[in-house]
Amino acid sequence: MPEPPVLAAQGLSKSFGAVRALHDVSLELYAGRAHALAGENGAGKSTLIKTLAGVHRPDAGALLLDGRPVVLHGPADARDAGVAVIYQEPTLFPDLSVAENIFMGRQPRRSLGRVDHKVMNAAARDLFTRLAVDLDPERPARGLSIADQQLVEIAKALSFDARVLIMDEPTAALTGSEVARLFGVVRTLREQGSAILFISHRLEEIFALCQDVTTLRDGRMIASEPVEGLTEDDLVRRMVGRDLDQLYPKQAAEIGEVALRVSRLTREGVFTDVSFEVRRGEIVGLAGLVGAGRSEVARAVFGVDRWDAGSVEVCGKPLTGGAPSAAMAAGLGLVPEDRRAQGLVMAQSIERNIGLTGLRTTTRAGLSSRRAERGRAVDWAARLRVKYARLADAVSTLSGGNQQKVVLAKWLATGPRVLIVDEPTRGIDIGTRAEVHRLLSGLAADGVAVLMISSDLPEILGMADRVLVMREGRLTAEIPRAAATEESVLAAATGRAA
Repeated sequence: MPEPPVLAAQGLSKSFGAVRALHDVSLELYAGRAHALAGENGAGKSTLIKTLAGVHRPDAGALLLDGRPVVLHGPADARDAGVAVIYQEPTLFPDLSVAENIFMGRQPRRSLGRVDHKVMNAAARDLFTRLAVDLDPERPARGLSIADQQLVEIAKALSFDARVLIMDEPTAALTGSEVARLFGVVRTLREQGSAILFISHRLEEIFALCQDVTTLRDGRMIASEPVEGLTEDDLVRRMVGRDLDQLYPKQAAEIGEVALRVSRLTREGVFTDVSFEVRRGEIVGLAGLVGAGRSEVARAVFGVDRWDAGSVEVCGKPLTGGAPSAAMAAGLGLVPEDRRAQGLVMAQSIERNIGLTGLRTTTRAGLSSRRAERGRAVDWAARLRVKYARLADAVSTLSGGNQQKVVLAKWLATGPRVLIVDEPTRGIDIGTRAEVHRLLSGLAADGVAVLMISSDLPEILGMADRVLVMREGRLTAEIPRAAATEESVLAAATGRAA
């Protein structure tokens, strides 16, 4: 008799008010197998994950653990049952150390009850050794990159020795080498008998890692099947209900005069002697491994961080370092890497978030015009096809892809001459990703200069007219579109010969 699934969902349904998030969804996770969960943002993946993790109680259906019905009253019950979840957005305590975050609530104690930091730090080091990651357990979590925060979350999950590991977009902010390292860890866990539920918008990862895949659309299960024999086109068709014509819709654009000129920009200890130009109508990709200094250059150009030497010009006019307001006035926009922490005010409404960059134009005598703000929000939400219930709802209620559209709307409403987008499609589904690409291509066709930072090499190769590559804080290559390949970009990013 075959072994029952370690964890199974049978006919799960879940509604939030009038919105039905799940309808009769079933899923089986077996020991030693990696099972992918595919679907667009809003398909019900997050609700299913939270139900398996004990965060939500299903309205109908059942959960089975080793073939026996189980009721999870909360995340602690799920954890005790051997179910660990790595969520898409890291949730670390910034003022605690890395090790304290991993062992929060489970710190090893000495005889008198004091935390044994030596034992705790050693255990954290063992986890990072298992992950082949060089991360100091004693450093504070504040200031960690998105990639490092994600690795801490992975180590935290592994510390529970979970039988079921649910990974929600764990590779979204990781480079190719880090993804390969993570896959090695997942394969080791799988070989040791763990059941893996893997959620990723990167279809190539599903085919590289998983044996089975369940596809959701609009809260319903479309298919649950072996990965073997499927193609990417098959999976996309199940996810979106149609053929996806083009993921990278690059429009022809007339290249104009220089809109952004960065000359010998230096910030001590972060990046050195960085020079480049972006012209009107051009999409320039900025590639490199995590930690190469790409986001730091973007923040300095926009004025979030001060630079120590060099200059920045927008349409021929010099910018003052450390002054985002001056950058905005000059026509510069920045869509940051971490949309939740840096791009949005999560507790504020959708319309207020879209209107944040336009307060100067919608404010009279110190009072903001709600009518003007709402008109602006309605216009841009419609242009970018943001899916929402009410504009007055908190932006936190939106899916990740729609949150990203709100960040884009906020900056596009300013009519930027230059737009810097940092990881514009991180953690969003394949259909929305194509919409974002189409939007960026359309902006370039309209004469906007676009600087696009991305860890997704196919995205860089598919959308950029030129590729700039950074390594260890320096620009190491400029590659024209015709000559840009994964091999040439990775060679420049790692310092090896192509």
